[in-house]
Amino acid sequence: MMANYLGFYDVPEGVDVGGRYDEEFAGILTRDALQFVAALQREFRDHIRYAMECRREVQRRYNSGELPGFDPATRLIREGDWACALVPPAVANRTVEITGPVERKMIINALNSGAKVFMADFEDALSPSWENLMRGQVNLRDAVNGTISFNDQARNREYKLNDETAKLFVRPRGWHLPEDHILVDGAPVIGCLVDFGLYFFHNHAKFRATQGDGYGPFFYLPKIEHSREAKIWNRLFERAEKFAGTEKGSIRATVLIETLPAVFQMDEILYELRDHSIGLNCGRWDYIFSYVKTFQGHPDRLLPDRVQVGMTQHFMRSYSDLLIRTCHHRGVHAMGGMAAQIPIKDNPAANEAALELVRKDKLREVRAGHDGTWAAHPGLIPPIMEVFTSNMGGKPNQIQMARREDAGNITEEDLLQRPRGVRTMEGLRLNTRVGIQYLAAWLTGTGSVPLYNLMEDAATAEISRVQNWQWLKYGAVLDGEEVRVRVTPELFGRVVEEEMARIQMEVGLEKFKRGKFEEACRIFTRQCTSPELDDFLTLNAYNQIVARHPNTPSKI
Repeated sequence: MMANYLGFYDVPEGVDVGGRYDEEFAGILTRDALQFVAALQREFRDHIRYAMECRREVQRRYNSGELPGFDPATRLIREGDWACALVPPAVANRTVEITGPVERKMIINALNSGAKVFMADFEDALSPSWENLMRGQVNLRDAVNGTISFNDQARNREYKLNDETAKLFVRPRGWHLPEDHILVDGAPVIGCLVDFGLYFFHNHAKFRATQGDGYGPFFYLPKIEHSREAKIWNRLFERAEKFAGTEKGSIRATVLIETLPAVFQMDEILYELRDHSIGLNCGRWDYIFSYVKTFQGHPDRLLPDRVQVGMTQHFMRSYSDLLIRTCHHRGVHAMGGMAAQIPIKDNPAANEAALELVRKDKLREVRAGHDGTWAAHPGLIPPIMEVFTSNMGGKPNQIQMARREDAGNITEEDLLQRPRGVRTMEGLRLNTRVGIQYLAAWLTGTGSVPLYNLMEDAATAEISRVQNWQWLKYGAVLDGEEVRVRVTPELFGRVVEEEMARIQMEVGLEKFKRGKFEEACRIFTRQCTSPELDDFLTLNAYNQIVARHPNTPSKI
């Protein structure tokens, strides 16, 4: 009580909280909760650091010309006759999942949306400011307790939960992101341990009793590149289960296959998580980003315009088919990718054309054997639900029906085939315009941004960044011009200047001046023109949103 009155967090030994004090946040950052997070940090930090160094070493080999592939040392796992634990009844039906940041109104609308699952996102759809992260934990606690509500004074409307809601999954940040506002033994905590640890500590018992039918909490795990990283998550889950006194396998997680190296490790990832797994997901946008990142040292693998790199490309279709075959062989869900379209309210013809593209994409997914898929907007849920339910024979999933044994013949060459298409000036301009606008929003606290009738998050912004970098690095020649145009720093400089003028015109002078467009432009341009490719756009920009406060007693 004294700590709250004085306005500082009551922290255990070795822990320092440098984020702004808030009474609601103090209800999340309790001494016991911080002790749990600190214990996770101390137990797993060295394992995570080793895994990150392994990533860097593998990338050095790729930069020297090596290609990703299946690991001969784990052939027996890929060929072995084993299965994951049975899927809990609470999440047998995952036909449509909606995703979004842990913002209060978003959580209510998503849980009420009619989707089977809502993935509350601490990662690509969230700008990880202290306010967003801690407010998100408060919101999720209220959601699990069933008490969450929101009074929208501007619309004179009260938002609250329906009697029937989507199942809640939570996606923590990836291993690579630190949480600079919380220090353990003088060093920043790994961000995902904060997200997972605080959410699990406060919600595991209530969630199992009210939402999980005895299972849970449920998670999505991002950015994994190797089964050694899945093994860390498995041990972390076991540690949390032991702490909570629940049986092994109560926590369940879906892994996003959103990095190119991970597609060659899918069996191994499921094997490491076999007691805790409920499937894999085609994280298609990050996967495209990872293709460029993996092959950053290969000038013969330049991508075409990002709008042309869809699931009909051979390497993308092969990835999806092998994921379905792998998941169903092991008895878990194979989840499809994101439909990023948003309703076009002022143009019915354009809106119907966009919805038709979504329907075709989802029809391809369900016929291929996917058990469910993602949507970025509630307006997409009814048409997507109709496509899936009308093609699944009344079953909650296709795990037993769509075995896809034919996909067992997919080779390394299929998964690495160069994408086909053209590179254009409009592609360069769109990358630049989207990247700058997304980063400007991210710097001001918004991590999910509607731009040009699509919902952009960090994954799609990453494609824009790394594609610009790749074209600049290797002087890509643009197609469709009257004369051959090579991408040079001088050309890119002109494009940036012209696209900044266009952004100002589109958003208006007042908003442009209030926003962080100039700062975003400097960061984005620097990363696109850097001699070496930065690992992540948001990691580089993170220091711009850190605001540390001393956690010391107030002077009276």
